[in-house]
Formats: sequence, structure tokens, C-alpha cells
Amino acid sequence: MTLLSDQADALIRALVESADPGALWAVGGTEGVHAGSDAGHAPVDVGGLTAVLALWPAIGSLVDEGALRLHTPLAAYGCTAADGIPRGTTAHHLLTHPGRTAALTLTRLAEHLTGSPLAELAATRVWHPLGMAGTRFVDGTLRAPLTDLVRFLRHLVAPAEPGGAGGAGGPGAPAGISLAWTAESLRIRTGELTPARGLLWHPAPHGVWTHPAPPDPGPALWISPQLHRWALLLPTGIHLPLRHAFREAVFAPSAPR
Repeated sequence: MTLLSDQADALIRALVESADPGALWAVGGTEGVHAGSDAGHAPVDVGGLTAVLALWPAIGSLVDEGALRLHTPLAAYGCTAADGIPRGTTAHHLLTHPGRTAALTLTRLAEHLTGSPLAELAATRVWHPLGMAGTRFVDGTLRAPLTDLVRFLRHLVAPAEPGGAGGAGGPGAPAGISLAWTAESLRIRTGELTPARGLLWHPAPHGVWTHPAPPDPGPALWISPQLHRWALLLPTGIHLPLRHAFREAVFAPSAPR
């Protein structure tokens, strides 16, 4: 990936500082951070990203190992897994229709299948393997330093290794989140229905995928598999126009590079 030019860095920095001076942000690629705010190493509140930082990769690990099938009704996994949801509901339904109820149900499912709480699952299966040593739940809220978010996003945009390494369960598979699960998640899974969705990720302009859905004004992550570029924005409040402008400044073909 091409590094951001000084012009692009200055444009993005001015954009964020004019709209939300306290926001944390970063842009980068497989090499690391290319531009961003000075956040230090202190953990910050990333509770709005719990679904993608903890739940999504935990579910992916269960799919990779064959413990969970996306299109199997949850009732097949026991009464606890299917409690309070319509008959025939599958993990695929929940992953493509995100919201509080879906997240709670998927969390209950993962904990039921493994016998471990989500915090432990994410730590042992995802955060520790990726080197995200500062990421943890504190009083029920997920907190992480910016450096850990960078590790997470770098992993998602890393190109596949020669010879297919990194597939689900294969030798040399990258720890934490498999390439197979990422690829399955970053494609349209809802057919002709609108809005189009992947698995807890949402398509955005310029071949970019984002979480959470674009209308959400809170913290957001973006990844571009084609450009091997990622971006993150942690605003201090509700700044929906900033979210759109930030994405365009980072990923639009006409943006300075």
C-alpha cells in the first residue's frame, strides 16, 4: 500500500481537528500507522465496537473449528442457545441483522458452545494471539489502547500468504482471526435485500467495509481489502457528518495520496 502523502495527512488531520478536536483517529496499512492522533498507550472506551472486536472473531473461531454452522437453526445447539428467538433463526440471520438483540443472542450462543464467558473467549482466541495485551473488559465496558486497535486492523488487511496459508484451521493459519472468516464476512450475504450487509460488517463506497453500519454516529472502523488500508475514528460525541467526510478523505480515489 502507498503511504499517505503529507498533503493527505494534513487534510485528514485538519478535518478531524475542526469537527472534533478530541477525537482519536488513525489511518494505516499492513505496515502500521501512516497518520493519526497522538493517543499514547492508555486504554480508551471502545464499547461501541464490542461486536466487531470481541463477538465477531469469537463466532468466527467457532465456525472455523466446526463447532458452529451459520445456517443451522440455533435450536439444534440446545434450548439455551435458541431461547427467546423465532423458530428457525440461525447465526447467519443474526450476523446479517445486527442490533442489541442479535448481539446478546450470539453472545449467549458462543458462551453456551464453549462454556466460557465472551471476555475469556475473546482474550484467549483473539486478543492474546494478536498481541492485543491492553484490551479487556472493565466493569462491563470494553477498553483498548489505540495500539491494540491498530494490531487488529493490520491483521484484517494483511494479504494472504503464498500457498494458501491462513485458511481456516490450516497449517500456518494466522492466529486470532482466519483469512477464511474475514473473506466470508466481507462479502454481501443478504442477496437483493437492502441495506446490503456482510457478517457484522457493512459495505461502504470505494470497496470499503465498515463497522458499525454507516448511519451509526459513534466509533467506527473501516477496512479496504483491495488497498490493504484501514482507518479508525473514535469521536467524542455524535458527529455523523465527520464520519462520512473522514471516510471520503481516507478512501475516495480523488483524495490526495
